[in-house]
Amino acid sequence: MPEKSDHKINGSFIPIPVKKNAKISTLDPGEIIEITVRLRRKKQLPASVKKGAVMSRKIYQESYAASKEDADLVEAFAHEHGLSTVEVSLPRRTIILKGTLSDCEAAFNTSLQKINSFRMLAAEVQVPESLSSIITGVFGLDNRPIARPMFQVAKKNGKIVSHAASPQSFYPNQLAKFYGFPTKVTGKGECIGIIELGGGFRQEDITNYFKSLKIAAPTVKAISIDGARNDPSTADSADGEVMLDIEVAGAIAHQAIIAVYFAPNSDKGFLDAITTAVHDTNNKPSVISISWGAAEVNWTTQALDNFNEAFETAAALGVTICVASGDSGSRDGETDGKVHVDFPSSSPYALACGGTSLQVNKDKISSETVWNDSTDSASGGGVSSYFPLADYQAKAEVPLEIDTKFKGRGLPDVAADADPNTGYNVLVDGEQLVIGGTSAVAPLMAGLVALFNEKYKKPVGFIHPQIYANPGLCRDITIGNNKTTKTETGYVAGTGWDACTGWGVLFNLASGV
Repeated sequence: MPEKSDHKINGSFIPIPVKKNAKISTLDPGEIIEITVRLRRKKQLPASVKKGAVMSRKIYQESYAASKEDADLVEAFAHEHGLSTVEVSLPRRTIILKGTLSDCEAAFNTSLQKINSFRMLAAEVQVPESLSSIITGVFGLDNRPIARPMFQVAKKNGKIVSHAASPQSFYPNQLAKFYGFPTKVTGKGECIGIIELGGGFRQEDITNYFKSLKIAAPTVKAISIDGARNDPSTADSADGEVMLDIEVAGAIAHQAIIAVYFAPNSDKGFLDAITTAVHDTNNKPSVISISWGAAEVNWTTQALDNFNEAFETAAALGVTICVASGDSGSRDGETDGKVHVDFPSSSPYALACGGTSLQVNKDKISSETVWNDSTDSASGGGVSSYFPLADYQAKAEVPLEIDTKFKGRGLPDVAADADPNTGYNVLVDGEQLVIGGTSAVAPLMAGLVALFNEKYKKPVGFIHPQIYANPGLCRDITIGNNKTTKTETGYVAGTGWDACTGWGVLFNLASGV
């Protein structure tokens, strides 16, 4: 007789308010679904990882991956409940299981309901007591969309602005010049990973865009995660995010290989894409760009913990994670009147990328302030309500979180141009668009990291301790705030680190990192 599941997975469930017009219906108990079970490490990563120490993949797998014994126990439990094994990856600490919806509900002693077109948990996920210390998370039972892309298309009077009609927009390689990026490296030998939860790219666009820049087009690979694929449609879709990421990263480091990991927009899909990219020994990305996220309050504790652990593993392996900090200012799109920060950029292992508004005169920067259009768009930033203050931020004078007074991780860490009105010229599904948002800053920083990885012939990896120990590497942004209304609470830029643009704009890396 299978062992009873009665130990709740901590933070596996968040009650979701159901809107009055939501369509609630029953699910097909015979529907076949896949779930991802996350396993504990053999032992915790050493404290030196927090200071930027890097280990080999061999050492990681021998000492810090999941153990085969733990995986065997979980598989045995799953098989007793009629579930089959799709994949086991000890480095990713991941077991993917498949079975009927009713068998999954029975195995994890939970229940699901269909709201609109998505499955949602109606109760906590439970596992047997014997596996409670082994299983750190169960993902995929709930498959609702979890994140939104952080890009904004420039418009004037409701109409899309073309490159020609936007004299203060820039091509990414122009920004590289203004910001003083290295000029004698091209990203050769590096791979930039990009996580996408929707949309797609067209090779014709990539070819034509880089031809217009008179730069050789990068090699771009599409990698399918959990059945998602490169699926371009129209310029007003998530294609805008995908093309922005590829074209910005590629224009900065055009000889780098760009590996785009397409995954379903769910916590399972997102997590599977991240762990696949971090442990991709074929493409070997040395930096990963993420421009999707949501306010911390929308994530389960198991998701916050497991994503953060995946980023910690990336740090240990020398893989830099660059994440957009959000485009809705200090409230991150929430309407409860409180401040919120965006996740996964709030992870202390993610390089949180905030936004500025940039003005250039005669090929020189004339001014740069916090991006804030005074309506509902501004640089995301603030203080985490979940992750404690990071060690590297001990001297950064990060304030307490405004509402909870929690002494949390402050973000962003750095910033760059994100204002759609001073945005990036891109080509999406044959259309010339100007796009901004902190979505653009993450691939910009990823391209920069790829340049330095080539220059120093080793990955810069977990770069945070170096930046925080040497704030002079950044040009401070001291004007502006990320309040999106005059009456709401938020954060104000000032001298030193602040919760609008972090330390400011990286401009002097050649002398530091």
